[in-house]
Amino acid sequence: MKNNGIRAIRTKKLVIRSMSRKGNCWDNAVAESFFKTLKVEHVYRQHIQTKQQTEIGIFQWIETWYNRQRRHSALGKLTICEFNNLNNIKNVA
Repeated sequence: MKNNGIRAIRTKKLVIRSMSRKGNCWDNAVAESFFKTLKVEHVYRQHIQTKQQTEIGIFQWIETWYNRQRRHSALGKLTICEFNNLNNIKNVA
């Protein structure tokens, strides 16, 4: 049943399915890198008590550290916020 719903959405062109060849890891490389970083830099260092505390901790890690302070080599050693601000200035000019 779930599959029929997905098929109906694709038929209406609301979603474009993205699949690469078998064994091609590039589609998931960015997501896998992010989750590895999240686990190593945050999750494994925490004493998890409740699901709510875990959700709040991950949200705070992403919003206060990952996006605003952590430098990313793929962005020329800029933070995500710096990179977005730089691109917004270029788009305005």
